[in-house]
This record gives sequence, structure tokens and C-alpha cells, in this order.
Amino acid sequence: MSAARVERLVTSGVFSLDGQDFDVDNNVWLVGDDTEVIVVDAAHDAAAIRAAVGGRHLLAVVSTHGHNDHVNAALDVVAGTGAPVLLHPDDRMLWDAVHPGAVPEPLADGQQLAVAGTTLTVLHTPGHSPGAVCLHAPGLGVLLSGDTLFHGGPGATGRSFSSFPAIITSIRDRLLTLPPATRVLTGHGDPTTIGAEAGDLDAWIARGH
Repeated sequence: MSAARVERLVTSGVFSLDGQDFDVDNNVWLVGDDTEVIVVDAAHDAAAIRAAVGGRHLLAVVSTHGHNDHVNAALDVVAGTGAPVLLHPDDRMLWDAVHPGAVPEPLADGQQLAVAGTTLTVLHTPGHSPGAVCLHAPGLGVLLSGDTLFHGGPGATGRSFSSFPAIITSIRDRLLTLPPATRVLTGHGDPTTIGAEAGDLDAWIARGH
């Protein structure tokens, strides 16, 4: 059996919230091996994501949060596969704005998802949105951070359903406690590491956004 790995696919589309539209590039992460895979954040382009999955068994689409640019292709990706879409219940209002009438399966803090001999542990990290989560895969040395932590600071909190104090607490208590060498695979842009970001926490707090 091949070893578990993480693959990156970049898709492009529109993020919409609070009556504003933004052109964005999203990172779609595929965690698995040659046989089975989990897709993290099915953004924009279902055909491209399904092509990246290929002939592998799709176990689930995991949504790190409910913003439209992270969930808008989710139902099309799982269509006909039997795979669930997983989302923390605190983000249902965001999901429902994109997929009214479709009910995702709930994610819970501490839940473990197994794929290709490795384990992803769900860390509830509210702030960017109430139901935001990160996925920690210690066996791979990675954290899939969604829009909670980026190279250079926290995800945006100046919009509806977001909270700067909450995201700072989440990052300080749930993420910066991870091993410094942990690679942070973000929802947008380039990866970073826990160690590279940890020293800047006070500066982010002083910046205040």
C-alpha cells in the first residue's frame, strides 16, 4: 500500500459575504494514498477536484468552515459517490446560504478521521467563523488550517459571524501548542509552519484585526 500524502489543487472563483464579492484562489487539499482520499475544502471547481481524486475511493469532503468559497463545489464533488460532506454545526447558517435544503454531517471537536493509515484530528477553532475547524495530522506533520491561520497572521475577522478575540484564543490555545515543525497548509496562499508564526502572536494582538 502506498504511503499517505497531501496533495494541493488550486481553484479560482468568487467569495461572497455581506453583499461583497471577491475574486479568490483557494487551496483544495487531498489527503490519502493511491487507493482512498479525503478532500478538504471543495472550492469552486468540482470537475477539477473530481479529476484530482481520480479513481480513488472518496471517503469524505471535509469543510473547514462554511464560507461559500470553501463549500460551493462540495455537493457536486460527492454526487454519486456516497461520501458525506462534513461541517461543524456552528457554521450551518453559512452553509445554508449556499446549499439550502442539503444537510451536511456534523463535525465535532476531537473527532478523528482515518484515511490511508493516518489520522486527522478535528480542532474546533472559532473566530474566522463560529464553526471553523483545523485538521491536525501528526503522522504527516501537518495542520490543515483552513482560514484560521495563515503565513503572517490570523484569518480575516472583519465580517459577519467572525471574532478577532475568538480567533486569537483559538490560535494561541489550539494551534501554537503544536510542534514548531508542523507544516501549516492554509486555505489560501502559501504554507507556513507553526514555528514561523508563533513568535508573532503579540504583534497580531497589537495590530488588532
